[in-house]
Amino acid sequence: MNACKFQLIRTVRSMGCALLLLAATLLVGACASYGGSGLKPGESTVAEVEAAMGVPALRWQNPDGSQQLAYPRGPAGFHNFMVTISADGRLRSIENVLDMKHFAMIEPGMSEQQVLRILGPAGCGASYFPARDERVWVWRYLENSRVTAHFMVLFDGKTAAVRSTMSMASDQICI
Repeated sequence: MNACKFQLIRTVRSMGCALLLLAATLLVGACASYGGSGLKPGESTVAEVEAAMGVPALRWQNPDGSQQLAYPRGPAGFHNFMVTISADGRLRSIENVLDMKHFAMIEPGMSEQQVLRILGPAGCGASYFPARDERVWVWRYLENSRVTAHFMVLFDGKTAAVRSTMSMASDQICI
Protein backbone atom coordinates (compact mmCIF):
# COMPACT_ATOMS: atom_id res chain seq x y z
CA MET A 1 0.00 0.00 0.00
CA ASN A 2 2.84 2.43 0.79
CA ALA A 3 4.36 1.76 -2.62
CA CYS A 4 1.02 2.70 -4.23
CA LYS A 5 0.83 5.94 -2.22
CA PHE A 6 4.42 6.78 -3.19
CA GLN A 7 3.65 6.15 -6.87
CA LEU A 8 0.47 8.27 -6.64
CA ILE A 9 2.42 11.17 -5.10
CA ARG A 10 5.07 10.94 -7.86
CA THR A 11 2.32 10.90 -10.51
CA VAL A 12 0.58 13.95 -9.00
CA ARG A 13 3.91 15.81 -8.78
CA SER A 14 4.71 14.94 -12.39
CA MET A 15 1.28 16.17 -13.49
CA GLY A 16 1.78 19.34 -11.44
CA CYS A 17 5.10 19.98 -13.17
CA ALA A 18 3.51 19.33 -16.55
CA LEU A 19 0.68 21.76 -15.76
CA LEU A 20 3.18 24.35 -14.56
CA LEU A 21 5.17 23.95 -17.79
CA LEU A 22 1.98 24.27 -19.84
CA ALA A 23 0.98 27.44 -17.96
CA ALA A 24 4.44 28.94 -18.48
CA THR A 25 4.29 28.12 -22.20
CA LEU A 26 0.88 29.78 -22.51
CA LEU A 27 2.12 32.83 -20.59
CA VAL A 28 5.15 33.19 -22.87
CA GLY A 29 2.84 32.83 -25.86
CA ALA A 30 0.64 35.60 -24.53
CA CYS A 31 3.67 37.84 -23.98
CA ALA A 32 4.79 37.29 -27.56
CA SER A 33 1.70 39.20 -28.73
CA TYR A 34 2.37 42.19 -26.45
CA GLY A 35 3.02 44.35 -29.50
CA GLY A 36 1.22 42.25 -32.10
CA SER A 37 4.23 40.29 -33.33
CA GLY A 38 3.20 37.82 -35.97
CA LEU A 39 0.37 40.00 -37.27
CA LYS A 40 0.73 41.01 -40.92
CA PRO A 41 -0.44 44.36 -42.33
CA GLY A 42 -2.83 43.86 -45.23
CA GLU A 43 -3.51 40.25 -44.19
CA SER A 44 -4.44 40.00 -40.50
CA THR A 45 -8.08 40.68 -39.64
CA VAL A 46 -9.42 42.71 -36.73
CA ALA A 47 -10.46 39.41 -35.11
CA GLU A 48 -6.87 38.15 -35.37
CA VAL A 49 -5.57 41.42 -33.90
CA GLU A 50 -7.91 41.09 -30.93
CA ALA A 51 -7.06 37.41 -30.50
CA ALA A 52 -3.36 38.28 -30.38
CA MET A 53 -3.42 41.58 -28.49
CA GLY A 54 -6.67 41.39 -26.52
CA VAL A 55 -9.62 43.73 -26.36
CA PRO A 56 -8.50 47.32 -27.01
CA ALA A 57 -8.81 49.86 -24.21
CA LEU A 58 -10.27 52.39 -26.64
CA ARG A 59 -11.71 52.15 -30.14
CA TRP A 60 -12.50 54.97 -32.56
CA GLN A 61 -14.39 54.78 -35.83
CA ASN A 62 -12.88 57.06 -38.49
CA PRO A 63 -14.94 58.83 -41.20
CA ASP A 64 -13.30 56.69 -43.93
CA GLY A 65 -14.57 53.48 -42.30
CA SER A 66 -11.23 52.58 -40.75
CA GLN A 67 -10.80 52.05 -37.00
CA GLN A 68 -8.14 53.06 -34.51
CA LEU A 69 -7.56 50.72 -31.55
CA ALA A 70 -5.57 51.71 -28.46
CA TYR A 71 -3.52 49.12 -26.57
CA PRO A 72 -1.85 50.69 -23.52
CA ARG A 73 0.72 48.41 -21.91
CA GLY A 74 1.19 50.48 -18.70
CA PRO A 75 1.54 51.14 -15.91
CA ALA A 76 4.56 48.81 -15.79
CA GLY A 77 5.06 48.75 -19.56
CA PHE A 78 6.77 51.31 -21.74
CA HIS A 79 4.47 51.18 -24.77
CA ASN A 80 1.07 52.26 -26.01
CA PHE A 81 0.25 50.65 -29.32
CA MET A 82 -2.13 52.27 -31.78
CA VAL A 83 -3.50 49.83 -34.28
CA THR A 84 -5.17 50.99 -37.47
CA ILE A 85 -7.70 48.69 -39.11
CA SER A 86 -8.67 49.59 -42.67
CA ALA A 87 -12.30 49.84 -43.79
CA ASP A 88 -12.11 46.26 -45.12
CA GLY A 89 -11.35 44.97 -41.59
CA ARG A 90 -7.67 44.22 -42.20
CA LEU A 91 -4.67 45.44 -40.22
CA ARG A 92 -3.11 48.55 -41.71
CA SER A 93 -0.49 49.33 -39.04
CA ILE A 94 0.69 48.85 -35.47
CA GLU A 95 2.72 51.65 -33.92
CA ASN A 96 4.13 52.37 -30.49
CA VAL A 97 3.15 56.00 -29.86
CA LEU A 98 5.21 56.66 -26.72
CA ASP A 99 8.07 58.43 -28.47
CA MET A 100 9.29 61.94 -29.18
CA LYS A 101 7.60 62.07 -32.60
CA HIS A 102 4.16 61.59 -31.02
CA PHE A 103 4.90 63.69 -27.92
CA ALA A 104 5.73 66.60 -30.24
CA MET A 105 2.19 66.41 -31.68
CA ILE A 106 0.66 67.46 -28.35
CA GLU A 107 0.08 71.23 -28.40
CA PRO A 108 -1.45 73.78 -26.02
CA GLY A 109 -5.19 74.08 -26.51
CA MET A 110 -5.76 70.45 -27.52
CA SER A 111 -8.61 68.58 -25.85
CA GLU A 112 -8.28 65.43 -23.75
CA GLN A 113 -9.90 63.48 -26.61
CA GLN A 114 -7.31 64.75 -29.08
CA VAL A 115 -4.51 63.67 -26.72
CA LEU A 116 -6.11 60.24 -26.29
CA ARG A 117 -6.22 59.77 -30.07
CA ILE A 118 -2.49 60.48 -30.30
CA LEU A 119 -1.07 58.81 -27.17
CA GLY A 120 -3.82 56.56 -25.84
CA PRO A 121 -4.66 56.26 -22.14
CA ALA A 122 -2.11 57.48 -19.62
CA GLY A 123 -0.36 54.46 -18.16
CA CYS A 124 0.63 56.07 -14.87
CA GLY A 125 -2.78 57.61 -14.28
CA ALA A 126 -3.78 61.17 -13.60
CA SER A 127 -3.33 63.62 -10.75
CA TYR A 128 -5.17 66.78 -9.83
CA PHE A 129 -3.43 69.80 -8.31
CA PRO A 130 -6.05 72.13 -6.79
CA ALA A 131 -3.64 75.02 -6.15
CA ARG A 132 -3.07 75.30 -9.92
CA ASP A 133 -6.49 73.89 -10.93
CA GLU A 134 -4.56 71.49 -13.13
CA ARG A 135 -4.81 67.83 -14.10
CA VAL A 136 -1.72 65.91 -15.15
CA TRP A 137 -1.67 62.71 -17.20
CA VAL A 138 1.56 60.68 -17.12
CA TRP A 139 2.96 58.06 -19.51
CA ARG A 140 6.04 55.94 -18.76
CA TYR A 141 8.35 55.30 -21.72
CA LEU A 142 11.92 54.47 -22.67
CA GLU A 143 13.98 57.46 -23.73
CA ASN A 144 16.66 56.54 -26.28
CA SER A 145 15.50 52.92 -25.90
CA ARG A 146 17.17 52.52 -22.52
CA VAL A 147 16.36 55.26 -19.94
CA THR A 148 13.05 55.11 -18.07
CA ALA A 149 11.30 58.46 -18.41
CA HIS A 150 7.88 60.02 -17.97
CA PHE A 151 5.96 62.24 -20.37
CA MET A 152 3.37 64.52 -18.77
CA VAL A 153 0.51 66.48 -20.25
CA LEU A 154 -0.81 69.28 -18.04
CA PHE A 155 -4.49 70.17 -18.57
CA ASP A 156 -6.38 73.25 -17.39
CA GLY A 157 -8.80 72.13 -14.68
CA LYS A 158 -11.69 74.22 -16.03
CA THR A 159 -11.38 73.89 -19.80
CA ALA A 160 -9.67 70.45 -19.95
CA ALA A 161 -7.40 71.91 -22.65
CA VAL A 162 -3.67 71.20 -22.75
CA ARG A 163 -1.65 73.88 -20.96
CA SER A 164 1.78 72.39 -21.50
CA THR A 165 3.82 69.19 -21.65
CA MET A 166 7.05 68.02 -20.09
CA SER A 167 9.30 65.00 -20.13
CA MET A 168 11.87 63.88 -17.60
CA ALA A 169 13.97 60.87 -16.76
CA SER A 170 12.63 58.89 -13.79
CA ASP A 171 15.67 59.69 -11.64
CA GLN A 172 14.70 63.39 -11.89
CA ILE A 173 11.25 62.84 -10.38
CA CYS A 174 10.90 63.37 -6.64
CA ILE A 175 7.87 61.77 -5.05
